[in-house]
Amino acid sequence: MSEEFPEAPVIWTPTPETVAGAEMTRFITWLREARGLDFADYPALWDWSTTDITGFWTAIRDFWGLKISDPTGPVLDREIMPGARWFEGARLNYADQIWRHLETRGRDAPAIRWRTEVASGTLSWGELADRAGALAAALRARGVVPGDRVCAILQNGAETMVAFLATVSIGATWSLTSPDMGRTAILDRFRQITPKVLIAADGYVHGGKSVPRLDLAAEVEAGLPDLAATILVGKLPERPDWPAHALDWDDLTAGGDGPPETEQVEFSHPLWIVYSSGTTGNPKPIVHGHGGALLEMMKFPLHNDVKPADTFMWLTASGWIMWNCQLAPLCAGATLAIFDGAPNRPDMGELWRYAAETGTTYLGAGAAFFSASMKDGVIPREAADLSALRSLGATGSPLAPEAYDWIQANVKRDVWIVPISGGTDFAGAFVGGCILMPVRKGEMQCRFLGARVEAWDEDGRPLDNAVGELVCTRPMPSMPLMFWGDEDGARLRESYFETYPGVWRHGDWIRITPHGGAVIYGRSDATINRRGLRIGSSEIYRAVEELPEVMDSLVVDLEMLGRDSFMPLFVVMRDGHPLDEAARGRILDAIRRAVSARYLPDEVVEVAEIPRTLSGKKLEVPVKKLLLGAAPEKAANRDSMANPDAFEAFIAYADARAAAV
Repeated sequence: MSEEFPEAPVIWTPTPETVAGAEMTRFITWLREARGLDFADYPALWDWSTTDITGFWTAIRDFWGLKISDPTGPVLDREIMPGARWFEGARLNYADQIWRHLETRGRDAPAIRWRTEVASGTLSWGELADRAGALAAALRARGVVPGDRVCAILQNGAETMVAFLATVSIGATWSLTSPDMGRTAILDRFRQITPKVLIAADGYVHGGKSVPRLDLAAEVEAGLPDLAATILVGKLPERPDWPAHALDWDDLTAGGDGPPETEQVEFSHPLWIVYSSGTTGNPKPIVHGHGGALLEMMKFPLHNDVKPADTFMWLTASGWIMWNCQLAPLCAGATLAIFDGAPNRPDMGELWRYAAETGTTYLGAGAAFFSASMKDGVIPREAADLSALRSLGATGSPLAPEAYDWIQANVKRDVWIVPISGGTDFAGAFVGGCILMPVRKGEMQCRFLGARVEAWDEDGRPLDNAVGELVCTRPMPSMPLMFWGDEDGARLRESYFETYPGVWRHGDWIRITPHGGAVIYGRSDATINRRGLRIGSSEIYRAVEELPEVMDSLVVDLEMLGRDSFMPLFVVMRDGHPLDEAARGRILDAIRRAVSARYLPDEVVEVAEIPRTLSGKKLEVPVKKLLLGAAPEKAANRDSMANPDAFEAFIAYADARAAAV
């Protein structure tokens, strides 16, 4: 055991009854009875799942009885990354796994409970199917065929789930962003994929304020010349005047009679396009397939112990991959509770009260929510009846060790704390929970089944109980099929496989503990991660450097375990234009308008020059390492810099910040 990392204390242990009734136990029993496989413990199961990868992924298919036809060739053609092809010749539709629960749960059972700041309600399984069926028919009537893209600018609401299910049931490809994003950020995403239909809200209510977004919808529509139709969803308390050509959501989703007829598509047929970012260029339009995403999602109820009788809620924005992960409990037949509003209005007890009202058994949120609850002083167990609550999930950023103490003292002593860490890039989790194992303070319990995750040093050597780059050394079916428009795959390879050829580098710092747990220490690359929603620094630069007084800029997002994320923006001002309060205000307004208020920097700092490489690239990662505490000579090689003297201002800033923290 490393002296630097003493063994974390066990703070929760499953009861024998919990172990006996767990979904993971049911899976292990099935493997023994159906496949003749026996495992002494979870680490042995994990090792098998990441070595016999064909056996494992077919076991996931067969255990859940997924409607995936037999492939015409091998389950995995070649074990390579990128380029592995899975289940070639097999056909399916992702939505079939959800629609099957019309029979298992019944039409009248609740599928989705939802709340906004002005209304609340429930969609039964039958109502969900009827509305999706009506919308699917409307899309088909307007010429939408398999492979067409349907894009949406919607909050995390019941309508968004209906729109997704209608879209993918007919084989069209789904793409979603949040209406709190700016016009530039949305068009940077949707222009790349030329959608045929746009679905947009006329606005939303957040923090007690109505936010009209018809102008945004019109601007996005104008920037997408290939649109065949625009559908508007009324979300404001008082409906504004809609343009005459817009189709009305209420009209299109009325009168349905059962779920859509699903289009059976290839295993790798594009299901959705999600967006993540490198440090340069437009956001990456990541394409996942029906089959790969479904197999990955069906690990979720195993690792989070979600059963049909459960009610699952995750506080998420619609632009975050956790929106997509909400589909996993629906795939398992559970009830989904959706909270669309400010969780601190009227106070930080609001989300906890909604969890009690809906009988939520599993509540998840970004780690920042639990940190905010802790700082606010709310005591959830006093604010609400949380007797139904069994599990608390967290992701987006590392959950600090003191948050574990706070949860046990103020939420529920025996609640299972289940942080997870994964990513938009492969629509899943690499590390997270296993209810058969104890919880150790500050750690995630295990590496997920099917994910051969390791910590590597800069030379590609595995590390034991030390912090290194998170890598995945074996292919997984939910890894991206491609980036839309990346014809030769160069951008895909550059994003994940350039540092360690043939091995997925995720961009996180991780430590694998001696007992197989994991601790995430934040991003190891230069992407901006604000409460789990990642964008590239280039999106900030595009907004800021359009201002005539800003000559250059550099932004880094500093994540450290146990501390709040901190994001400074460094700017070079034009001669004669000081960085005064008015200039700061214009910079913040530019980011707010073009990107989102979510990505406003914590501090704007003037420097004389931005350090760059000899080839002209901004030294984002070296500056980030420096500000996280690395010695200057370890953070950057001055010989590789075009302007080494520019680094001095950042060294001085790092020293001043270290002294102040």
